[in-house]
Amino acid sequence: MSTRAGTPAEASDLIDIDELLAAYYDRKPDASVPAQRVAFGTSGHRGSSLSTSFNEDHILATTQAIVDYRTAQGISGPLFLGRDTHGLSLPAERTAVEVLVANGVDVRRDSRDSWVPTPALSHAILVHNAARATDDPGRADGIVVTPSHNPPRDGGFKYNPPHGGPADTDATGWIADRANALIAAGMDGVKRTPFKDLDESTLGEYDFREAYVRDLADIIDVDAIRSAGVRIGADPLGGASVDYWARIAEVYGLDLTVVNPDVDPTWRFMTLDWDEKIRMDPSSPSAMASLVARRDEYDILTGNDADADRHGIVTPDAGLMNPNHYLAVAIDYLYAHRPEWPADAAIGKTLVSSMIIDKVADALGRTLLEVPVGFKWFVPGLLDGSVAFGGEESAGASFLRKNGSVWTTDKDGILLCLLAAEILAVTGKTPSQRYAELEAEYGASVYQRVDAPATPEQKAALGKLAPESVTATELAGEPITAKLSHAPGNGAAIGGLKVQTAGAWFAARPSGTEDVYKLYAETLRGEEHLRQVQEEARAVITAALGDA
Repeated sequence: MSTRAGTPAEASDLIDIDELLAAYYDRKPDASVPAQRVAFGTSGHRGSSLSTSFNEDHILATTQAIVDYRTAQGISGPLFLGRDTHGLSLPAERTAVEVLVANGVDVRRDSRDSWVPTPALSHAILVHNAARATDDPGRADGIVVTPSHNPPRDGGFKYNPPHGGPADTDATGWIADRANALIAAGMDGVKRTPFKDLDESTLGEYDFREAYVRDLADIIDVDAIRSAGVRIGADPLGGASVDYWARIAEVYGLDLTVVNPDVDPTWRFMTLDWDEKIRMDPSSPSAMASLVARRDEYDILTGNDADADRHGIVTPDAGLMNPNHYLAVAIDYLYAHRPEWPADAAIGKTLVSSMIIDKVADALGRTLLEVPVGFKWFVPGLLDGSVAFGGEESAGASFLRKNGSVWTTDKDGILLCLLAAEILAVTGKTPSQRYAELEAEYGASVYQRVDAPATPEQKAALGKLAPESVTATELAGEPITAKLSHAPGNGAAIGGLKVQTAGAWFAARPSGTEDVYKLYAETLRGEEHLRQVQEEARAVITAALGDA
């Protein structure tokens, strides 16, 4: 943790936007260099023009690859296109438009030529496809130009197929391979119409904001929030939700203030994250420091990242809530206050989320669907209603409408922020006060994720570990009850290992971008026990990796 963490950004911390944009157009990637290839992670391709990993050729090739993919899948309906507020997002959106129009795709851009949060794009896809069969060629899909909470120098490009959620690895692998082949071929095979030659008749429009905001009454009890007079302070953190929060206040008559309406691609108004980087992470106490300082001015304070698929909840009594704590409270509240939800609808969580969620699920008598890291695993259940809530430990979640139908199949940070206000309005307790009650009943959770060094060979070995490779029978003084390499909810490989006892667990996964592995750990027995769990977890992993 840097000594500057949580302090305001200074001039020396800011990127040069002109340099960033010039590099986007001037630098040409070499497909034979791994760091310059198109590579989709759990949330699309990300990189920076300054490191030749997110440049015009990347977007030209990736967009053409998406066109080729949707053709192969028999998708000929409209493609919804949105962008966030990162400096590279507007030029990348225009590059994508050039390719899409040249290929005859019916592109639907924002009618205000403004920013589009990820959940608003997912919502648009699902609304269009609601009455269509899964093989209907008129189905819509979409692209969001965003690197999410990443620093200002980065760009991101994410494809959402007709189910509205993040594309699975089969789709992203195909798209990435095709894009890299196009780059290697000198862009031969990429169709393009210069943006300057396009006119209004060429491009379709869609009012993402109005469609999303007007539908919120179907999923959030906005009447209760208004009647209770909950004072909400919403900080978009300079992201795509800024105009959405203002419109929500206007449409529903809420006591809601956009505490920081500024949009600046350098994010000069942010406080620095733990490593002195500017990062729009609403779950980070350092990045949210300026908002936490205003905790006594509102009943509920909220934050979103740049594309609004993540949430941060600040309360007067506790400050910034731990994402795991809020997920537990949200689940506890929703399954008791949504009578029209299917009685057998499961609770979805990633396997590195808190065990408090497991205890809440038991108390509710609901099935717990524990899946690998990645929101894509919740998409089928949210679509058919078999999962009413899906949440990730990294402050991302979504849930069903009041009537049990699908809302979004991607994470919705705006929704989870409004839910915090509903919880206060209906129960008279802040989410943090309710979590204190859960801890009193189930035990106090101590949870942490840390990174540990690992060579590429060790990372590869960790991703393939079998439960049998763990010979230990105890973890921090407790008998080991489970050793998992596959998620119990759907049997999918977790790309690592999870070891559990009755009151603690750890999980280890290799990083996809750095020479480290991520070690998650949780216990109900305090900080000292957590340190013991982490120490023994490292020993277990080292022994299991052997000579790798």
